[in-house]
Amino acid sequence: MIKENNGSSVQVTHSHAARIRRRKASNEVPADAAGQTNGKHLLVNDQNKYRSMMIRAYSSVWMIGGFIFVVYMGHLYIWAMVVIIQIFMAKELFGLLRKANEDKRLPGFRHLNWHFFFTAMLFVYGRILSQRLVNTVATDKFLYKIVANLIKYHMVTCYFLYIAGFVWFILSLKKKMYKYQFGQYAWTHMILIVVFTQSSFTVANIFEGIFWFLLPASLIVVNDIAAYIFGFFFGKTPLIKLSPKKTWEGFIGASVTTIISAFVLANFLGRFQWLTCPRKDLSTGWLQCNPGPLFTPENFTLPGWLPEWFPWKEMNVLPVQWHALGLGLFASIIAPFGGFFASGFKRAFKIKDFGDSIPGHGGMTDRMDCQMVMAVFAYIYHQSFVVAQSVSVGMIFDQIVMNLSYEEQRALYSSLGEIIQVRQLGES
Repeated sequence: MIKENNGSSVQVTHSHAARIRRRKASNEVPADAAGQTNGKHLLVNDQNKYRSMMIRAYSSVWMIGGFIFVVYMGHLYIWAMVVIIQIFMAKELFGLLRKANEDKRLPGFRHLNWHFFFTAMLFVYGRILSQRLVNTVATDKFLYKIVANLIKYHMVTCYFLYIAGFVWFILSLKKKMYKYQFGQYAWTHMILIVVFTQSSFTVANIFEGIFWFLLPASLIVVNDIAAYIFGFFFGKTPLIKLSPKKTWEGFIGASVTTIISAFVLANFLGRFQWLTCPRKDLSTGWLQCNPGPLFTPENFTLPGWLPEWFPWKEMNVLPVQWHALGLGLFASIIAPFGGFFASGFKRAFKIKDFGDSIPGHGGMTDRMDCQMVMAVFAYIYHQSFVVAQSVSVGMIFDQIVMNLSYEEQRALYSSLGEIIQVRQLGES
């Protein structure tokens, strides 16, 4: 009887493992395909390339249309879009290392991943948006006190939420499952670092002015579309083994297109205050501000070596267009390596795409690989070369509003008034 039971349990285990392998087979990269030369994977040699192009184009139109609508709605809606993208990315990445057999033996273990995810979300966005939340409720004394206390205890709240998850993890450890559980714990934290590092920079770019989010994101889209089109019609020379369908023709054509598009797009986007004005609170009203020197048109005299038949001698440009060239250069040369990294990652796990949520494109992570690299660079570039590094009145005011209580602010106001009166009397 014992032997029969053992035999039947082995058969059940093997049949269950076979079902898992069959489910994964549709998304795995065949071993013989991985060993083929790159030339056999080029789009010019793909028999189904026109069908694939139509599916990809249809999805792209819907994505671009939805993206434009969200940008029109404003900063908060763009932030909500980023949060939704994060959730999809986390879902796809969490699923890479999950095993059905182990998860069945660990009821509720999946919820632990999401506990850490939303704790990280509360910490990151609490830090980024706290000042803007204060500015939103500054006129209401009651709400201001509530928000001030929430911000004061924000870090300790997040810490104890994390500790609760940590204790939950320790208490859920089971014999013979340690390796799988600790692997999931480490994998979860790596995902949080990858997802929230780039998203924190993305949200910071949004509230500095939609321009600094929209331009870098658009350049990645332009680069991706141009690389696909140039590779589709002219691609002959394989670029990198990690991504067999990428070609030098597509890479070079996309680079030139992206740099030119950066210069043109910056001139167009920089003329809308809705895109250039920073958002200092969490309201949704229309924005008006002084555009500043970066978005003030200037006449630029073209160099004398241009041929005489060239129709223009001067151009009306925005100074921000010269910064856009730097963003375009990065988007065309460095950002694609985010895609190459994702390709190598997928090959390591023997999968074609991270998911199938976007027809013709794969999963959300497949679309965000280059965007993650670009968002970080755009924020660093903006803070290093665009934002003034000196201390401003606005910076000091933000610190006062965020760190001082209502009574302390009134006391500071009275003290400043007395100092100004004394100086005025001294000057007179």
